[in-house]
Amino acid sequence: MSDTTTKKEFDLTQKSMFSTEDEVFSSSSVAAFLARNDVPVSHKKAADSYRIIKKVFQFQAVMSRVSITEKTLLDKYDFNTMEFTTAKQMAQELALLQKWAHDEDLALRDDASKIFDIRIKELKYICASRYACISNEIYQGYVVFEKYLKEISRFRD
Repeated sequence: MSDTTTKKEFDLTQKSMFSTEDEVFSSSSVAAFLARNDVPVSHKKAADSYRIIKKVFQFQAVMSRVSITEKTLLDKYDFNTMEFTTAKQMAQELALLQKWAHDEDLALRDDASKIFDIRIKELKYICASRYACISNEIYQGYVVFEKYLKEISRFRD
């Protein structure tokens, strides 16, 4: 969006405020998540922590992969590991995690928080391994998740 574009001229159905010039607004864009749902405070805190650690340490040490217990929790809700999650699946998962974070069921809220932490752990591993595990262009869920963290964090590049 150029500086000369006014608010009235900006068509929300065409482009997201967070999009670059060549991106088109889609239902899976980060802006769509932010517009549709309240971002939980726990997500914002985790995003801030992730961004600070990434900026300072840049994940030079290899992070551990998900444990069997964590994998079992992902399987309970029919989620793939991040290495095998498409962008569309991650978009749907983020919408669910946001919804569950505000749910009255404490067990569901707790599981949503744990899953979000697992996703951050997986993203750190993928970054530390320089995306070596990602062998297929279809599985781009980690890109959506990292963009989500960047958008909700107070710390910008």
